[in-house]
Amino acid sequence: MAKRDYYEVLGVQKGASKDDIKKAYRKLAIQYHPDKNPGNKEAEEKFKEATEAYEVLGDDQKKSAYDQFGFAGVEGMGGQHDYSQTFRGFEDLFGGGDFSSIFDTFFGGGGGRRSSGGNGGVRQGANLRYDIEIPFKDAVFGTKVEIQYSRNESCPVCKGTGAANGAGRKVCPTCQGSGQVRHSQGFFSVASTCPSCGGEGYVIEQPCKECGGSGAQKKRQKIMVTIPAGVENGKRVVIPRQGDAGPGGGPAGDLYVFIRVKPHEHFERQDLDLYCAVPISITQASLGADIHVSTLDGKTIKVKVPAGIQNGKMLRIRDEGVPAGGRRGNLYIKLMVQIPAKLSKRGRELLEELSKAEGENDAPKPIPLSEFAER
Repeated sequence: MAKRDYYEVLGVQKGASKDDIKKAYRKLAIQYHPDKNPGNKEAEEKFKEATEAYEVLGDDQKKSAYDQFGFAGVEGMGGQHDYSQTFRGFEDLFGGGDFSSIFDTFFGGGGGRRSSGGNGGVRQGANLRYDIEIPFKDAVFGTKVEIQYSRNESCPVCKGTGAANGAGRKVCPTCQGSGQVRHSQGFFSVASTCPSCGGEGYVIEQPCKECGGSGAQKKRQKIMVTIPAGVENGKRVVIPRQGDAGPGGGPAGDLYVFIRVKPHEHFERQDLDLYCAVPISITQASLGADIHVSTLDGKTIKVKVPAGIQNGKMLRIRDEGVPAGGRRGNLYIKLMVQIPAKLSKRGRELLEELSKAEGENDAPKPIPLSEFAER
């Protein structure tokens, strides 16, 4: 079943404000939450669908990518969601007066993924996105590109723990290690992220002076990215463990490199096939000829033009297209018969002789369009 547009899922217009998006999600989440609809698979799927839509539209960066590239722009930015762990209670929808706590529960705190359950478990760092534009030829034949970007790396002094050398951590006195605090709000017991420990369940006794207790430092780095041959516009290359470092010394997330391909002046692509147009003269089209055509990779190949070929006909050159998966597509050459804008005196005389010799019809009858297309 095809995905629905995220704006359609939440029932808002594309230009809706962040508050309108949040309100629309709150309404759907309350309506379809599994605690309110036990055993109702349809409600559970609608809850998942609405949650996925809000995760994208409620985040400025993801929303911008989605608005520009659609679903392809946000693939891999939020990790895989384990919804079986999200249905902890209807009261989570009201945590802290906003949606920060529910998304800490649903999505591991803004993109990071826990590798073990419970507060204080080791978490993977956030995935990062990098967009590059490459020439058409490099997309066809592959290349290597050096990129430079910033990411959070584990603090070299505390090794990502956030604690000063030799210092430990203790159970958070505010939440007693649960990572949440509760208070009554009308008929509901409302849970929100603990303000003292940020939901971790523990606090650092002596924060590291180098990183201020965060366990991470922002660094710029350069890496070489291998672009495989045959990559298409809008596709991505995943570089494992080159995203942000995980909290508390956890493993780093991944880097997603999204590729935009520049159009070529002479060549176009469809799947693994390449297309180009080549001009030929009236005499070459009438008599046939051997012409020389430059391919995308810089070779010059000889192409035989059959006598009597019509304008716009295609010639197929095998194995001169896009290489991918151990095979290669074809090159299709569209022949464009060029009519001279000016003729020399001798050229005009020759064409007049040809017209008389061939007995050209000065009162042609229309032919069916289908027949014309086949010529």
